[in-house]
Order: sequence, then structure tokens, then C-alpha cells
Amino acid sequence: MYQIGFAKRDITVLSEGYAMHGYGMWFHRQKGIRNRLYSRVFYFEDEAGTELIYVCLDLGYVTQAMRRGIAEGLTGRYPRIDPRGLIVACTHTHSGYGGCAHEPLYNLVTPGFHPRLVENIVRRTMEALDEAIATAAPARLTFTAGDIPAEIPVAWNRSLDSYNRNPDVTGYSDGERHRAVNREMQALAVRRNGSLSAMMTWFGVHATCLGNRLANLDGDNKGYASRFTEEALPEKGVAIFAQAACGDVSPHYHGPGQTKIRKKIRGEAEYEYARQNGRYQSEHALKIARSDQQIAVQGTFDSELIYLDFSDLQAAPEFVGGRTAARTAEPCHGISFLTGTPVDGPGMPIILGKFAALMAGAIKSRRLRRSAGLSDPERKYYKRLYAAQGNKKIALESGTRQRAVLGLPLGHFLVPGFADPMVKELKRQYKVGALKEHALVPYVLPVQIVIFGNIALLACPGEFTSTAGKRMVETVEPVLRKRGVERVIFNSYANDYMGYVTTPEEYSVQAYEGGHTVYGQWTLGAFQTEIKKLAEEMLKPRGERRLDHDTRPPVYSPEELALRSNLPPH
Repeated sequence: MYQIGFAKRDITVLSEGYAMHGYGMWFHRQKGIRNRLYSRVFYFEDEAGTELIYVCLDLGYVTQAMRRGIAEGLTGRYPRIDPRGLIVACTHTHSGYGGCAHEPLYNLVTPGFHPRLVENIVRRTMEALDEAIATAAPARLTFTAGDIPAEIPVAWNRSLDSYNRNPDVTGYSDGERHRAVNREMQALAVRRNGSLSAMMTWFGVHATCLGNRLANLDGDNKGYASRFTEEALPEKGVAIFAQAACGDVSPHYHGPGQTKIRKKIRGEAEYEYARQNGRYQSEHALKIARSDQQIAVQGTFDSELIYLDFSDLQAAPEFVGGRTAARTAEPCHGISFLTGTPVDGPGMPIILGKFAALMAGAIKSRRLRRSAGLSDPERKYYKRLYAAQGNKKIALESGTRQRAVLGLPLGHFLVPGFADPMVKELKRQYKVGALKEHALVPYVLPVQIVIFGNIALLACPGEFTSTAGKRMVETVEPVLRKRGVERVIFNSYANDYMGYVTTPEEYSVQAYEGGHTVYGQWTLGAFQTEIKKLAEEMLKPRGERRLDHDTRPPVYSPEELALRSNLPPH
């Protein structure tokens, strides 16, 4: 028996006229509220007094600003609880508000950073945590899992060419994209007095049933899944529908005729589509939670969270085909990041993308020529950068050393502001000095392992593809099995956000997901290297673990944040 509590609080704030987070489209602006957004919180305590906290937000991302605020609130109010046992995740709805990051890039479309939104998330989450702790009661915890049947139209692989490049998967045809995903849902079910009282689930599918032409805040499919499930639970029951690895998984049909089929789902039909997708997830979650195929969760809790500088990490040879010099690099976004995905979120026109790719190739060739007039440190920097970024056509350099678009400083980008509102906003923020101090995206990132007795959870930032997530689990399972772990849950979109993580094989295709894998082609290998090290340390008693708890993300000064806070919408 454990002590378990759960609660939720409404975090909905309508900032009319400001953009939502997810699609990165200037016109995707808030005008109303379709369904409320929530912070759902679970509190766990084992018999030894070790406490864990799981938070899931109906938002498109978790930022370091959010996690830091919640962790500081936790330490201030409950100093006995170790923040390393705090997991902050999200549903990845693309119909939630943005403007919640200290780093500027993902706030650009909002535009700007909105401190009151982060303050609201932290305050309401702490209120939910207070209730979860106050109402904690003896309960049994069980783990269960099961595949959503292939005939249920809930998920499709949107990047099949990339997926089929992986040697460790079954290749599928264009008409079998629904099979080219991980269809397993995993769940932790809470039972009080023998009855199902609350549950947490993990299943990877993008919360993009609602397109970028809609203007209402909404939890999308995951939000509907929680609502339907909570209606089936006892009063005040809470149901979390978190994300597993869904970087290449769409809720929309992908295959022959996909564009025409998507165009038929518009307006009110999109809300019904989201409801139905959520209903599928809810029905399956309740089915597996009520089945007799349960694993009793038993044993003590444990957790570790560390931060790593992904602008320069070496991947172990075992994860990168035997290479001994495979390193990550400062973040760069590829041209394919700007061209988007064909069904879920189209970006710039293909013809412009091709022109930009030519320019990116020319810039790379010029920088790597000995006659380029670069100093030795500059030449070494670019040599290492391009070695890590591989065949990516770099559009945006987003790191600490260089912030540039197609080789030009942000303020000197040749596209005029009147041609694109995003370019206009970028130039405006650059002009006032809002983009000069730090990298445009996070690069010091958290990785976390949380152990619920015989069940482990890997919490990682960003969007891992199906196969990337699978490899992460396969990396740590043999290690954690040595301490009695039977199953491993993979939780993406946790504790921070920085883009995608693809396998090296997927990266080589440079589809949208590869273009948004910002630290280069060995990013997954670096994650595997570090998560394995962390798992191995967790085989030791806590006092004997050799872990770096000093590395932390940069702290943004109030002056820097003020330059890009509460900017007016356009």
C-alpha cells in the first residue's frame, strides 16, 4: 500500500489576440475558449516516506520557466520533498497558450514572454498539489499495458520514409502507416478500497486533431480523453493522458489521398474529430485498467534528475555505429523545420524551401573552404558544427556563439519585415536587444529516471520519434532490471522543450522531424549515453552515486526578460 493523492486545477487564461503555441503560425490566435485547460497532479508516498509528484499540463510544452517555478514552490512549501522526484509533463495540445518560455524562439509568434501565464500555472499547480497531499489515502498502484487494435483509427506515422530507414523496425507501405507506430498504451492505475479511483496513461499521438485555423483554447484529443475518463471514475477522480514517444505520430490519416481527406475535416468537424480520438484513448485506457492483466507495483521509490549541456556531448560508440568522435553541437534548425509537415502543420512554400536550401549549402561550402578568410578558431568551430549537423541544410543558428538566419545576423536577415510577420517580429526584438544575450532555445537539458518500485519512468524533454523512444527504453531496461524493474515507461515532453529527437537513420532523411533535431545527427546517441550512465548510477545506494548536480540551465536576468515580455500582438 502507498499513500496516493490526486487533484486538478483550471489553468485556462484567455489572452485574446495572442498566438497559441504549437503550430508556430502567426495567424493562429486566441479568440475564445472551447474547453478548459487543466493542471493535473498526482502525489505518491511509499512506506519509507519517499515522495514523488507527477504534474501534467494541458499545454503544448513544458518550459524550464514552468518547472523551475513549480520546483521552487515545492521547496518553499514542502522542503522535505526532493525536487528530483518532481516530474512536469504536458499533453502537447496545439490549442493551448504560448509565451511561457524564458528562451525566445518558441515565444516569437506569441509574441513575447508572458510572466503572468507562468505565474498562473505555478500557482494553480501548487493548489492542486496541496489538495493531492491533503487528500492522500492508502491505495494500491498497478501497472498495465495493451495495444490499441490496429483497426481503431487513432494514430498514423506521418514520416514513413524516415521510419523505414531504421534497421530495427518492420518496414511498412504507404497504406500501412497506422502500423508504423507504437500502439501500446501504458497505465498506472490507483485503486482505493478495491475500486479504480484515478489513473495515469502514456500513449504517443500528437494532439493536433484541431488545426491552426481554429481560434479557441482546447485540450485537443488528450484533453477529451481525460474528460471522458474522469466522467467514468468516482467523484473527483483524475485521469492523466500524457505523451509517450509521438514525434512522428499523427492523429490524422496519412497515406494515399491524405491531403484531400484532411481538407474535409474543418471547423466543427475538427472538434468532433478530437472528441472521437480522445474517446478511443479513454475507452482503451479504461479497458486495460479494468483487465485482469495487472502488475502490482511494489517496492520503494527512487528518483534522479540531472542537467546536461547538449551543445557539446559525446555519444558512446555503441549508440552511433562504432564512431568514436560523434558529438552534439550548438542548436541549429534545418530548412525542413521551416517547411513543416504536410498534414499536421504545413510551413513555408516548398519552392522557398528549395531556394533556402541552396543558400544554406553555399554558406556551408564557403565556411569550410580554407580561402574563406576565417580564423583558426572559427574554422574549427564550423568544422565541428557541420560534422555534428550532418546533411542538415541549416536555416537558423540558434546557439550561444552564433544567432543567424542563413548565415546573416538576425537583424540583417535579407527578407523584409513587410513580407512576413514573423520576420518583422524577429527584427523588432533584435533591434531592442531582446535576442542578444543567450541562445534562442534551451541547450542545458534535464534527463530524469523515476522508479516506482518495480516500474521505472524515463522523463525526457522534447519530441522523440517512435523508434527513438523505443531505443531509449531498450538502453535502460537491461540496466534497471538488475534492481528489480520489470517495465519501463517512456515519457516525452517532460521538464523542458527544445524540439525533436530522431534516430540517426531518420535524421539522414531530413524530413521535418530531422530538421527540428537541433543538436545534430548524434542527439539520440548522446541521450542514450547519458541515460544509461544515470541508470547505472541508480544501481548504487543514493549516497554513493557520482552525479553532476551542479550543471543548471542559464538564469535569465529580469532586464533581458523585460525586453521580450508582454509584447503587443500584431
